[in-house]
Amino acid sequence: VRAQGDTYQVVADVSQFEPPDIVVTTSNCHVTIQAEKVAEDGTVCDTFTHKCQLPEDTDPLSVSCTLTESGTLLITVRRR
Repeated sequence: VRAQGDTYQVVADVSQFEPPDIVVTTSNCHVTIQAEKVAEDGTVCDTFTHKCQLPEDTDPLSVSCTLTESGTLLITVRRR
């Protein structure tokens, strides 16, 4: 988590996953990124999980996510 002006940012490389495979959740000042690639036969062939704690001065309702074309996930949270 890094401070960037009046926001905090979390960056993750999820380029090996398709957008529908990526799930971002927030709970109790934590952001969790989960991604799972499933093969055609139904087996899981790749996973990614990252959980980080947000600083206490964040607005939990302001979390937003952007996925770049290169596969970088940018999560932004406003500071109070």
